[in-house]
Amino acid sequence: MGLMGLGQLMQKQIVKGILFLLIFAAYVTYMVFSGGEAMYNFFSLGVVPANPWLGIEGDNSVVMMLLGTLAFIITGFFIAVHLANIRDAQRTFDYVSRGNKTPSFKQSLASMFDKYFYVTALVLPVVGVFVFNILPIIFMVFLAFTDYSGQVVLSGSLVSWIAFDNFKQLFSVGLMGSTFFKILGWNLLWAIMSTALNYFGGLAIALLLNKKIVKGKKIWRAFPVLAFAVPGFITLLAFKFMFSNQGPINYYIEQLGGTGKLFFGIDSKWSARIIGWLVNAWLSIPSSMLLATGILANLNPDLYEAARIDGASPWTQFVKITLPFVVFATTPVLIGQFMGNFNNFGVFYFLRGGIICDGYFLASDTDLLINWLYSLSIDNKYYSLGAAISIIIFIIAAVISLAVYVKSPSYSKEDMYR
Repeated sequence: MGLMGLGQLMQKQIVKGILFLLIFAAYVTYMVFSGGEAMYNFFSLGVVPANPWLGIEGDNSVVMMLLGTLAFIITGFFIAVHLANIRDAQRTFDYVSRGNKTPSFKQSLASMFDKYFYVTALVLPVVGVFVFNILPIIFMVFLAFTDYSGQVVLSGSLVSWIAFDNFKQLFSVGLMGSTFFKILGWNLLWAIMSTALNYFGGLAIALLLNKKIVKGKKIWRAFPVLAFAVPGFITLLAFKFMFSNQGPINYYIEQLGGTGKLFFGIDSKWSARIIGWLVNAWLSIPSSMLLATGILANLNPDLYEAARIDGASPWTQFVKITLPFVVFATTPVLIGQFMGNFNNFGVFYFLRGGIICDGYFLASDTDLLINWLYSLSIDNKYYSLGAAISIIIFIIAAVISLAVYVKSPSYSKEDMYR
């Protein structure tokens, strides 16, 4: 059934048929006057380069790619609506064939809001997600397979499709490739260590404050919460000042007879990394502590009583009872923390931003992939390379997160603590 709405019109569903016909006409009109050309331009990315000397503005390859992407998405929506139209016509035909009266438009509308209310309610959010989330992501993926950069823009050249050349450059044996693998290795180490430090640091404080011998628990718990009252970047700038050449840390080192140290200098690789871990822990441990505190409050004290009767030591109780329960309840949050640490842009951007180290391509030895992506795409206009790195970041983070979640008790032993 090629013409949308024809099936409904043949079954005397006039209003519904006309609506489908209008959608069909709107799509055909769009494709004739704009969509078809946008699809063609998506593959060519323009044929007329800019020439300011001759006053030729030239084709805008990026806009063509964006409009072409939008045309493909609109076509996808149209196909989905067309399939829904066919299913609706077939459903109505079967309904009438059983001797029933053809549903009126009002009855169809009531059925849609009743039986398919979830579809009606979710249409607008789904459209918003497609426009504001999916479209930019698809556009970024396409960008990774082009040579779009500041050099191309300034020269007035057209952007071209270059297949996997950006990825080949990242995995090459040159400076770009070595920079990528050094940053990737450091990024993984940073994310694993930060997540472990923040998670077990928060759990340790929560266990300590959970002890009966601790007096004034509410006051002690309030102090870490105060860290949330201060914006993160202000805390980072405060730590940067504290460890700066003229900061209080170096002042006291010199007062004690020592020599001031460049904590964030160009050769301060590990001192900057260790400070980064500690500062990140300062910012993140309070949230882990609050989370662990709530979970520990739900632990059954009878388990500990039984364990003590059986002669279990405090360490055994922690390993066999407390830790499995807390990990079971917090695995999704733990994965979220890992993702946040893997893409933690702020820590080294504020503590040590702007430094470029020898042996690195436009990066320092404390930069994470997200910092390198920013440096390449925003500071130095390597847009397509930045897009390629963002795809790699997404693949790594998604694979690790899914693998950990599927293997975790939260997924495989869902009924364990019910």
